[in-house]
Amino acid sequence: MNKKIEMSIKNEIPEIKKVCESVAKFGNSNNLPQKIIFSLHLALDEILTNIISYGYEDKKEHKIDIRLSLHQGKLLLEIEDDSKPFNPSNAPTPDVKKPLEERKIGGLGIYLVKNLMDDLEYKTHNGKNLLILRKRI
Repeated sequence: MNKKIEMSIKNEIPEIKKVCESVAKFGNSNNLPQKIIFSLHLALDEILTNIISYGYEDKKEHKIDIRLSLHQGKLLLEIEDDSKPFNPSNAPTPDVKKPLEERKIGGLGIYLVKNLMDDLEYKTHNGKNLLILRKRI
């Protein structure tokens, strides 16, 4: 069983599929419940889509590093990129009780990630964004 995977992707939406495939392989080889693998897929898809779609002001190729590890029944997911700084912890919580037509656009993805994961931490490190997500198995 591999207790850790590391990968780098380009800031292109099709790259997200590679990440999800690697996460599924990691999860299955470590006998993670399908519900946990699904939660990781949703969280990664949302975070990476946001980074790729909104984080870069230029059209250049950028690298996004992803690390996933399993230790003593806890998953640690780290996403490091050089996009514009954005702390999802500070994102306002959307009013999910309002009718859909009255809600502001955006914010639901981050809300979803916060609810899928047990802990979310953001910091800058060497001029890069580092998002750390934790999930108990």
